[in-house]
Amino acid sequence: DPVFSGAYRFVRPEYIGQGNRAYARLYFLSAGIVLMTTPGLNVYQLKRSKTVGRYVHILHAPGDATLYRMFGLDYFDAVLLTGEYQAKDIRLLEQLRGLREKELVTTGCTYLDFFAGKITEIPAEEHHQFTVLVSPSWGPSALLSRFGEKLLDPLRETGWRIIIRPHPQSRRSEKPVLEYLDKRYAGAPNIELDYNKDNIYALVKADVMISDFSGIIYDFIFLRDKPVIYVHQHFDIRPYDADDIDHELWQFAVLREIGFELREEHFGRIGELVSGLVDNENLKTARGKARDEAWQHRGEAAKRTVDYLTADINSIAAKA
Repeated sequence: DPVFSGAYRFVRPEYIGQGNRAYARLYFLSAGIVLMTTPGLNVYQLKRSKTVGRYVHILHAPGDATLYRMFGLDYFDAVLLTGEYQAKDIRLLEQLRGLREKELVTTGCTYLDFFAGKITEIPAEEHHQFTVLVSPSWGPSALLSRFGEKLLDPLRETGWRIIIRPHPQSRRSEKPVLEYLDKRYAGAPNIELDYNKDNIYALVKADVMISDFSGIIYDFIFLRDKPVIYVHQHFDIRPYDADDIDHELWQFAVLREIGFELREEHFGRIGELVSGLVDNENLKTARGKARDEAWQHRGEAAKRTVDYLTADINSIAAKA
C-alpha cells in the first residue's frame, strides 16, 4: 500500500493482520473518532471498541447507501455522504428499525475527486481509435459469463478497438472464462484485455462503455461524461438493506435515464446502436443531472471530510 512509503508527518500507517487477529486489534482501538469505509459495525465480528468515542462511516462510491449487507450502517454514529439523496433511505431505515438518528453530512466523493485530477495528467492518445470498453462485474450473472463471445464477436466485427476489462475478482472466480477469452481473441488485432490495477487508463481511452451492474458505470459517466450501454440484471436485493426499502433504488432508476439497455436480440446490430448513442443529447443531459445529484461538492471532499473530523474531535475534547 502506498501509505507505507508516503513519509507522512502526522499519519502512522499500521497493518493490523487478517482474520481474528485483525478483529481483535480493532476491538481494542483507542481513539476519539474512527473513520471507516468498511460497513457492518457491530453486526458480526467487527465490534465497537469501548475506548472509541465515535464511529464515522464514509461512503466510498456515489451509489445507494442501502446496498450494503443488512444492518451495514445501523451502528455508526455518523455517515459521510457523496450526495444528499442518500440521506433519505438512511433515515427511512432508522425509522423502520427504531434506531436513533445518525449524523449525516454530505462531503462528496474523495476517490472521484482524486481521479478527476489524475485524468488531466494522462496525455491524450496521439492516434486515437474509436474505443468500446467492456467492463463488467463478475459472477454467473455478469456480462462475460452470461454472454461472452455472443456479444464480443459482433463487437470485434465493427473494427473498433475493443478493450475488455474484467473485474479484478474474475481472475480468481472466473479464471476459465478469462482463459477461454484470451485464447479466442489472441489473434484479433482490435481486441485487448486490460488487467491494469487502476481503471482510469481504460476509462480515458473509451468512447463508450458496455457493462452490467458494475459500479464502474458511474465512474465512467461522472468522470468522462460518455455513453453507457448496460445489460439488465434481476438484482436480488434480499441480503441488502435495500430489501427494507419500499421504492426503487436511485441508481437503478437513474440507470434507465443515463444509459441504454442492451438485450441479446440487439447483439447483431451492436455497431449501429453504439453509433447512435455517441451524440445523444438527452442522455448527456441525464448524465449531468445524475452527476450533480450523486457527486456533490466536487473537488472538495477531502477538505470537507477533514473539516468535519477536526470539528468533531475538538467537540469531543471539549467535553472530556
